Amino acid sequence: MKIYKKFNNGLKAVINRMEGLYSVSCGIMVKTGSINETEEENGISHFIEHVMFKGTNSRSAFEISDRIDSIGAQINAYTAKELTCYYTKSTKERLKDAMEVLSDIFFNSVFDKNELEKEKGVVLEEINMCEDTPEEICFDLLSKSYHGEQGLGRTILGRAKNIKRFTKEDVVKYMDKYYTADNVVISVAGNVDLDETTAMIEELFVNKFSNKKSAEQKTFVKEQPKNLYKSKKIEQTHVGIAMPGVSLADEDGDALSIANTVLGGGMSSRLFQKIREELGLAYSVYSYPSSYKDEGVLEIYAGVNTALRDLAVEAIAEQMRKIKKDGITESEFFRAKEQLKSSTMFNRESTSSQMLVHGKYLIYLDKEFDYDERVKKFDKLTLSDVNKVIDKYFDIEKAATATIGSKRTPIKI
Repeated sequence: MKIYKKFNNGLKAVINRMEGLYSVSCGIMVKTGSINETEEENGISHFIEHVMFKGTNSRSAFEISDRIDSIGAQINAYTAKELTCYYTKSTKERLKDAMEVLSDIFFNSVFDKNELEKEKGVVLEEINMCEDTPEEICFDLLSKSYHGEQGLGRTILGRAKNIKRFTKEDVVKYMDKYYTADNVVISVAGNVDLDETTAMIEELFVNKFSNKKSAEQKTFVKEQPKNLYKSKKIEQTHVGIAMPGVSLADEDGDALSIANTVLGGGMSSRLFQKIREELGLAYSVYSYPSSYKDEGVLEIYAGVNTALRDLAVEAIAEQMRKIKKDGITESEFFRAKEQLKSSTMFNRESTSSQMLVHGKYLIYLDKEFDYDERVKKFDKLTLSDVNKVIDKYFDIEKAATATIGSKRTPIKI
């Protein structure tokens, strides 16, 4: 059983009661991320996520961690292209204690200058870590290649030069634009009492927001796809390919998920079987759909032998053209559908997964997520439905590409 609430100041909440469990997950979701940042702001959403844990009016950074540990809970956060989320996981008896800490860091963080300077070093090391991970560089470059220089094309971590100059004033100014009641969702999932949890949210969150409304979400026109590369002295070449996909609310989403599972979603997928098992051209090769509020993308990644890079790319392109021309088989269709149905049911047993999916649907689409309805949609899909979606979206000729490796030329498809 779950309830949805919209308070007078615009704050929304979803509380999902999951009987028989002992843990509870609680998340504060803010509808902003790198998509809303200017060139000068790029990286600030992620930077704020870090410095929110560095001290409040009543707690030091250590005391925040100590309080969470003392109640046997967990606390963390993450930043995405369109979302920043702060969350806890605790026993149901300690839910209010965990929510109080979330409320404290969300409303009372002081952003002490010395703490900000220390955390800049942490974020810069995170950037350095990604620079030492070619796969991560490939994903960022592919976003830029497909989406362009702005919006979804911006990196989440941002540029080092931006991080170095961010001040408390920059943090407060950005939060003032987007950390507003009408731009936030509170999502709770676990074996909780619905009325008691609603009262906790009212006490700890509802009345602590100002009356300010959120700045408008930024919109961008996607640029023409590009073929970008970055030269790096590494053993492998890392290849990314991106094509148009579906937005979060698109009716084609489930069919595309089935098609992707057949293409590159696991060890039985066509890409894995052809590129790795049969041809031995890659250790890692897979595909995945990324769905955002207003658009989506279908992406392929492979880490390949540099000398055989072009052969591997042609083999991937050949698989794409073949699946577009002939579609998938009935056995592939049923296998992929069962995989996705079971994955949906597995997520249903996790308080963290439920907290995230219900919160995301509410903050992005202003609608409920229904697990039973999702499974019913999978059951209604036919092989013909999936093959129509493949014909519509699997177009390698429209692909953007990204290449990381020692060769100084982009791949060609």
